[in-house]
Amino acid sequence: MNSIKFPSWLSGMGSKALAAPILIIMMLSMMILPLPAFALDIFFSFNIALSIIVLLTSLYTVRPLDFMVFPTVLLVSTMLRLSLNVASTRIVLTEGHTGPDAAGKVIEAFGHFLIGGNYTVGIVVFIILTIINFTVVTKGAGRIAEVGARFALDAMPGKQMAIDADLNAGLIGEQDARKRRTEVAQEAEFYGAMDGASKYVKGDAVAGIMVTIINIVGGLIVGMVQHDLDFSNASKIYALLAIGDGLVAQIPSLIISTAAGIVVSRVASEQDIGSQFISQLFAKPQVLYITGAIIGGLGVIPGMPHIAFILLAGVLAGGGYLMEKRLAKPAAADQVPTAPTPAPEMEEATWQDILPVDTLGLEVGYRLIPLVDKTQGGELLRRIKGIRKKFAQDIGFLSPPVHIRDNLELKPSAYRIALKGVEIGSGEANMGQFLAIDPGMVSGTLPGIPTTDPAFGLPAVWIDAATKEQAQSMGYTVVDAGTVIATHLNHLITSNAAELLGRHEVQQLLDHLAKDSPKLIEDLTPRLLPLSTVQKVLQNLLIEGVHIRDLRSIVETLTEFAVQTQDANELTAQVRIALGRAIVQQIFPTGNELSVMTLDNKLERLLMQTLQGNGADGASMEPGLADTLAMQTEVAAQHQQQMGLTPVLLVPGPLRALMARFLRRSLPQVKVLSHAELPETKTIRVTSLVGGQL
Repeated sequence: MNSIKFPSWLSGMGSKALAAPILIIMMLSMMILPLPAFALDIFFSFNIALSIIVLLTSLYTVRPLDFMVFPTVLLVSTMLRLSLNVASTRIVLTEGHTGPDAAGKVIEAFGHFLIGGNYTVGIVVFIILTIINFTVVTKGAGRIAEVGARFALDAMPGKQMAIDADLNAGLIGEQDARKRRTEVAQEAEFYGAMDGASKYVKGDAVAGIMVTIINIVGGLIVGMVQHDLDFSNASKIYALLAIGDGLVAQIPSLIISTAAGIVVSRVASEQDIGSQFISQLFAKPQVLYITGAIIGGLGVIPGMPHIAFILLAGVLAGGGYLMEKRLAKPAAADQVPTAPTPAPEMEEATWQDILPVDTLGLEVGYRLIPLVDKTQGGELLRRIKGIRKKFAQDIGFLSPPVHIRDNLELKPSAYRIALKGVEIGSGEANMGQFLAIDPGMVSGTLPGIPTTDPAFGLPAVWIDAATKEQAQSMGYTVVDAGTVIATHLNHLITSNAAELLGRHEVQQLLDHLAKDSPKLIEDLTPRLLPLSTVQKVLQNLLIEGVHIRDLRSIVETLTEFAVQTQDANELTAQVRIALGRAIVQQIFPTGNELSVMTLDNKLERLLMQTLQGNGADGASMEPGLADTLAMQTEVAAQHQQQMGLTPVLLVPGPLRALMARFLRRSLPQVKVLSHAELPETKTIRVTSLVGGQL
């Protein structure tokens, strides 16, 4: 027996892919081909079932993006109802004279059972349903969708900046960033589509009114002219059929409109609508008690329905009592007295009581414990792993692990970052709120708790989740509590990289390089240089923000010049020359022209004399000269920044270390380079002169 072979394009399509074409063909067929009454019953029943499915799906949807197809569903359901109106109008006008069941049992049931066979009542009910759908539900949902689309589009730049900031800080990977960017774009497209799709429902309501009026007028004409019915019989038959047809289409339309309003009006949460209703509306027993008392008071007023009001008051009071008991059980469990236990005998102190100091420590208040607790999600733990990985990739060595513990001495929402047991940073992070940071280009102010960004000192405001999208649309960078702590930690780790590089880390670096170049490490240490000197050179580089990823070039340079000097500062200068191309690339990522500041010739000679007279460290610079130099360098640096340039001071090689140490505290943003560090392929353009007014 031969098997039936389908075309390749058809066999490659699944049943889900065929659903949309079949639905479109079905709607076109209903508009063009005459349908029997039984088929109309099937399609009207399907329309009602579809509207209920859409409503329930919207109720159990957690995020709007979980129901992204909803705008298309609105269009398809609207076209399905209009197709049914065309098909039912055809059969009502052609077969309506035969009786009230001419257009099927569904229309007959809506015409008789729902409105009692009275077409006047049917007209009133139909008009009320249409007004509710058109002026209340559809208009409100359309307005919410319009505002949501506007805010979603306005907030896109801020959300993209937040994603880029998390990516640059190592809090998320490239795949997570790509996924979040896609979600931001989809959210904007969804609200934009909902703004347009709400017009479908509004037009459907208008079309329902017009179709019903046309059916009544057309039925009267057909019945009286073609079938010789008198006005009374014709109006009774065709009005009931028209009203039944209108109601059977208008009720699903109202359900779909309600679903649209639910989808666009809900605030993003991890709960569906039903859970939010129960957990928020009936969360406080005091509310139920007060409401029950008010309803009970109304029930004892003469003339009021006593039974209904008093019964409802009893239900509310009972519900409040049960809820209060349920809330009291956990509190009672926490206060269960425990039997006193005898105090253990005090043990003698041992060497085990001496606890080592953690290189990196993070202490949090009790409200921030969910951020670092694995059983509660521990979002901050994952971000700290990303910080350490990004640090290793950017700086060139693996930072020590961050030891986390709770500290009841801190404020509930406070945290503390310690380096070798000494606090290097602290701040507060409010769980459940967002920090809106002002990058300097915001368009307004926000209600909330004014504060300062703990990482970079920018003005900021703690805001509620409901204000998040408004803040993003105004240009604020909005981050959650976990991101605030992670960003602060990342900034401090990067700023203190030199102190994190201990001998253990240096030895691990050399051992890692020895796997590929064992001879190179054997020639360097301990034969030419002790490990402490290598550590000092690497720390000198990190202090000035130079990464040590190119460890091979560093070791080769140290091996070459270790026979000439053992001084770590002089070796650092030679290593910087060897890494000159990488250092310049780090400061000037693009272009071959380097815009720099330089010293006036007179000032340069004066500093050289100071250096020769006081040794290599130049520690005894005359106070007046130091103040003038700092002031003029600051002015020149501000001029560079106003032109959108990185403030870089170019000096002769012997002065580079002196100027770098001098400016490190007062002007850390100024980078100091020597002439020997610049690649020959780069062009130098002097934009500012320091010391010209001496």
